[in-house]
Amino acid sequence: MTYPWGDSRRAFTDAAECFVRTAALVGDRWDRPGLGEWDVRALVGHTSRSLLTVEAYLARPAATVEVASVAGYYRAIRTAAAGPDAAARGRAAGAALGADPAAAVAEIAARVLPLVEARDGTEPVTTIAGGMRLGDYLPTRTFELTVHTADLATALDLPAVLPPTAAAQALRVVADLAAPDGLAGPLLLAATGRSGLPAGFSVL
Repeated sequence: MTYPWGDSRRAFTDAAECFVRTAALVGDRWDRPGLGEWDVRALVGHTSRSLLTVEAYLARPAATVEVASVAGYYRAIRTAAAGPDAAARGRAAGAALGADPAAAVAEIAARVLPLVEARDGTEPVTTIAGGMRLGDYLPTRTFELTVHTADLATALDLPAVLPPTAAAQALRVVADLAAPDGLAGPLLLAATGRSGLPAGFSVL
């Protein structure tokens, strides 16, 4: 396990609570543009799946561990994540939040966070990429919660203020993806004010 479990559990909790707080600020702006083809409701629905998949996967123990790292997970799902089904799942998840999406998000978090608190990270779970230890899967959910909460804040014209624990782990995921793929140079130059990133640049 490359991410210490205590750190990962804290980062996930902080990311989830930040998402809940930000969703509570949407008010009547659920139809506002969110991200790409998603409106705010679909963006929040997609983000809520970072909690719901943890719940679902914990209920499906894996017989073997097939994906042993965060980076391995993202590499395994690259094709699926870029397909049209991902956008459709976001819209469906947004619709499933019902008449009061912010309250639904808060209820989901209240249900899922205790499940994570009760684990030690060694549990093998069945993910879309294959069997993984919970300790390797959870940082991917923290990454998604953190990035999409920033997306949501941007859509609402709010500053993207993120919990330091969650932000640090999300940046570590970026580094773990960028360095082996030869993308560290552009990131480092941009982060230190040397140059901007090319249009469409992504580590995913």
